[in-house]
Amino acid sequence: MSHTPTRRNLLRAAGVAGAAGLAGCSGRLLDGGDPPAPSGGSGPPTRETPLYQPWDRETLRGETVSGGPGKDDIPSVDDPSFAPADEIDLADDEVVFGYAGESTTKAYTQRVLVWHEITNDVLDGTPVAVTYCPLTGTAMGFERGDTTFGVSGRLVNNNLVMYDRATDSRWPQVLATAVDGPRAGDQLREFRLVWTTWGRWREAHPDTRVLTEDTGYAKRYGSDPYGNYNPTSGYYGGGRPLFDSLDEGWKEALNEPKRVVIGARTADRAVAFDKPALRDRRLLETDGGGSGDGFLAAYDPALDTGWVYRRNGAGVTPTDDGEGWFEVDGETYSAGDLPLERVYAFDAMWHAWGGFYRETAYVA
Repeated sequence: MSHTPTRRNLLRAAGVAGAAGLAGCSGRLLDGGDPPAPSGGSGPPTRETPLYQPWDRETLRGETVSGGPGKDDIPSVDDPSFAPADEIDLADDEVVFGYAGESTTKAYTQRVLVWHEITNDVLDGTPVAVTYCPLTGTAMGFERGDTTFGVSGRLVNNNLVMYDRATDSRWPQVLATAVDGPRAGDQLREFRLVWTTWGRWREAHPDTRVLTEDTGYAKRYGSDPYGNYNPTSGYYGGGRPLFDSLDEGWKEALNEPKRVVIGARTADRAVAFDKPALRDRRLLETDGGGSGDGFLAAYDPALDTGWVYRRNGAGVTPTDDGEGWFEVDGETYSAGDLPLERVYAFDAMWHAWGGFYRETAYVA
């Protein structure tokens, strides 16, 4: 008898009895994006500049598997409730996904999203989907247009496959690309969510509002079926992913599946910056093939995150204070505000990033 843990067994162990139980279950918004292109019909707006996509849609469809729960058995939060920071009782080390925009500042708690994976919301007047996949450690925001997103119950490369309720097209979260349905081939407009802790986010944004547990569902919020992040344990703490990777070439660079990287991709390539190494060194850079057209990641200790930019030949040096300041051409800037072209980036487990982007650069 196999004793390999499954997604369904993990959820059962948390007090969820199968699908029926589950059903009860910074910066600018358009950070690193493009003006929206017409959608060609109902559904989310598409981006104009394509994202690097190394897998053909037929392969991705063939590699898509059931995650255990069925469609909508993990219910999205479609009417989220928020409260001021001083009304929320959270430990300082709890994981939150933060957004700070023109007029809106919000924190989405991992303790709630682990049970729902998608929250349909509005930020700075724009309808959005805030998404989190616990199996790949990825929190990403997308514009949703005139529809909402739900959880399909399917996975590819261990990653959440979303569907839009306007067309029932299927969108793997990390790829931000529809692989099946009427919108196949279209790509979503993304915005940055900062993976950080409640204490750090509250200190940086005391005016933030916070996603509450008033979701309309009875869940064991605060009891994560996959483990803990601080300190890491259970699924998050190590070992193999639950399902096969699309490609396991990532093992050649680093055979630590759950190690966190900060990944970025453009139209023609992908890069992964090792997050523990970035904490230690404060600045990581690619060489750009000698052209200066590479990437760099700058560490922000206040939020324990990294910001990724195109180098464009600029010389960037961390200051001596270790407080997240950098010198560029004799001037001093914070990590999140370098005078360079910022590239959309997000935290991910290494097995997920390497599985999707098999020719990715890995920088440590």
